[in-house]
Amino acid sequence: MAATRVLRDNGDMKFVFASDSFKGTISSARICELLEQAARRAFPTCECVGLLMADGGEGTLDAIARTRPGKRIRFPAHEALLRPMQGEIFLCGKDAFVETAQTCGLALLEEAERNPLATSSYGVGESIVAALDAGAERITVGLGGSSTNDGGMGCLRALGMAFFDSAGAQLAGTGADLAAAARIDTRNLDGRLGDAEFRIMCDVSNPLLGPCGATYVYGPQKGADAATLDRLEAGMQRFAQVVEKAHPAVDFATPGFGAAGGLGMALSVFCGGQREPGVHAMLRWADFDRVAADADLVITGEGQMDEQTLQGKVPLGVLERAWELGVPVAAVCGRIAGSEAMRQRLLDAGFDHIIETGAGQSVEHALLHAEENYMQAATEFFRDVKARQGDNRHEPQQSGSSSS
Repeated sequence: MAATRVLRDNGDMKFVFASDSFKGTISSARICELLEQAARRAFPTCECVGLLMADGGEGTLDAIARTRPGKRIRFPAHEALLRPMQGEIFLCGKDAFVETAQTCGLALLEEAERNPLATSSYGVGESIVAALDAGAERITVGLGGSSTNDGGMGCLRALGMAFFDSAGAQLAGTGADLAAAARIDTRNLDGRLGDAEFRIMCDVSNPLLGPCGATYVYGPQKGADAATLDRLEAGMQRFAQVVEKAHPAVDFATPGFGAAGGLGMALSVFCGGQREPGVHAMLRWADFDRVAADADLVITGEGQMDEQTLQGKVPLGVLERAWELGVPVAAVCGRIAGSEAMRQRLLDAGFDHIIETGAGQSVEHALLHAEENYMQAATEFFRDVKARQGDNRHEPQQSGSSSS
């Protein structure tokens, strides 16, 4: 059931915008700007508060930088195919923030380059080393949007760990190396890791292995076909056995272990990382409860709403907090994946309105005109809110039109 709140019958409405980015097309900051423009067309004197949102994936550093003072630190690093690049972390006192997507993000690769057998999370480890070099005592790593499925081997290699096959040859730490792993050597692991506190912002709650694990759920979007998925899963099973020898008490069914191709497991087991849904951390840092407590409407969203949305993505996290405050929530997305049943599941979860900006368009056209589509849909939505305002009620919307 959706939250309900009587809309004010004058123009002094308060809207809070807390949307994730539309990955590759519209940033969270730009979405806030578009929503404010659309809202003021219908409500010229309304109050608009924009909160940058992320769940650990793309845009997390930008969102965090908006919530606290600090500085960006750049350093030489490597992307997922181990080509040189400039890495970046955000430092606030003794707190450092690392975004996985900054170095091994899927968006950094051309579509033809996407191959989780070949990609590595090595750059994430380099980012952690940069944080330690900067004097960080608490390191938060945002997981999400990765192109990797290496179980975190690449990241751990950058931190000084070594992996060997049964013949004693050292492994590079890519997805293809998972099946060959036979031994772990931690003797050269960076000694500073034991003195640092690690926090992990997970964008998903998947376990490491199985049909709901890292490989089968997220491998396809990283470029894996059916045969590659089976190969990666077999390799991940093998790697888990090797990890279990070093840490017999590890439970690979732990929620979040499958985040970022198994990086959630690696940082938890070898760095003592404490996991938290990324959106929960962002909402806390943005002081969402205080900001939204007196709002008339919260608007959230992401590029595609689907089954993953209900597993802890930004829109669900925003919905849950707004629900506690009794504030209705509208979600704006590029598209809803799947059938009408998926839309109904999202509405049943509590969203008052779901607006698709690219409804009826091909994916290519929708991506090319993402900002234009968003502005048009948002303008129509606020016009409808204005028209319904006299009814002094806020009812869930069941239709699939862009104007909700």
